[in-house]
Amino acid sequence: MAWLWVGFAVTMAYGIEAMTGFGSIVLALSLSALVFDLQSLVPVMVSLNILMTGPLVIRHRAHIQWPLLLTRVLPLMLAGTAAGIMITPYVPAGWAKFLFALLIIWFALRAVLQQQPPAMPPLRRDITIGGAGITHGLFASGGPLLVYAIARLGLNKSQFRATLLTVWLTLNAAMTLWFFISGRLQQHYQHILWLIPCVVVGALAGNALHHKINEAVFLRIVFMLLLVVGGILAALSLPALL
Repeated sequence: MAWLWVGFAVTMAYGIEAMTGFGSIVLALSLSALVFDLQSLVPVMVSLNILMTGPLVIRHRAHIQWPLLLTRVLPLMLAGTAAGIMITPYVPAGWAKFLFALLIIWFALRAVLQQQPPAMPPLRRDITIGGAGITHGLFASGGPLLVYAIARLGLNKSQFRATLLTVWLTLNAAMTLWFFISGRLQQHYQHILWLIPCVVVGALAGNALHHKINEAVFLRIVFMLLLVVGGILAALSLPALL
């Protein structure tokens, strides 16, 4: 029964990422943490993400914003992810997730309440992207901060999604290799195989919905999703702080 819930969480979460370009891992982990230990599921969700993002990146490669990706986003995200992995043993997981959740809620509320979110200064944007890398290294959830940083760059929804998916494909491929080398992946092979159909169903549904949503509705969904994610993470983090 517990794995049926995880299958539902994976289907929904990966459908949302196929539609918006982010959200699969943090949503899947947040919901699955209701029945399983969070950290043990990270290698499963990270490796499953490759199965979805790989085909979508190839299919929509024409929309990838390569100058932005190669000169700003990937270097900062890779550096931040490496830093996050290195400091993970020294950061109390409960406090890290709770503070991260509050940060997500604050960013999302500002974006939702502002009719026309202002452009972010380059230095502040770079710091935010680097911070997204750190949170991705800490608990595979760099999407909300990265979305906040690049959602104001004027990309259309296809460019926005394709560029984000390329980031996750690169980072999660590197993390999956690290999980394999460190021995954290081998014990989950059966779980990964069982969840692959859930990823396929979610990806197909999300990709179909992506083409039917207009730009204004899409952007609002993105920031409302951030609020939901932040609320879920905050609620799940509270027991560890009490």
